[in-house]
Formats: sequence, structure tokens, C-alpha cells
Amino acid sequence: MSATNSAAQAGIGLGSAIAVAISWSQHESIVWAIIQGFFSWFYVIYFAFTRPGGLAG
Repeated sequence: MSATNSAAQAGIGLGSAIAVAISWSQHESIVWAIIQGFFSWFYVIYFAFTRPGGLAG
């Protein structure tokens, strides 16, 4: 397995873990956690831009 492939797999796993953690803290629903974990980094970026104190300030 190449280093690039390992890094890509780690990034996907990390994005999903962050998305599931955010989802659970917001909704406390397994269904929402699965759905938002599937979208992983897209949900994390969306959450960061739409919440007070996020990237948008």
C-alpha cells in the first residue's frame, strides 16, 4: 500500500469521525449520524461555515 493511499484512507476516516461526533452532539440520532458521516467532510465544512464562531465568524 502506498503512502498516498494510506493518507487518503485516513482522511476519509477522520472526516467521518468528526461528522458523526458533530451530528451526535447536535441531534443525538443514530440515523442522522450515519447520514452525516456518509457526507463526512462536506458536512464538517458546512457546519463550520453556518455556526456562530465557525470559520465565517
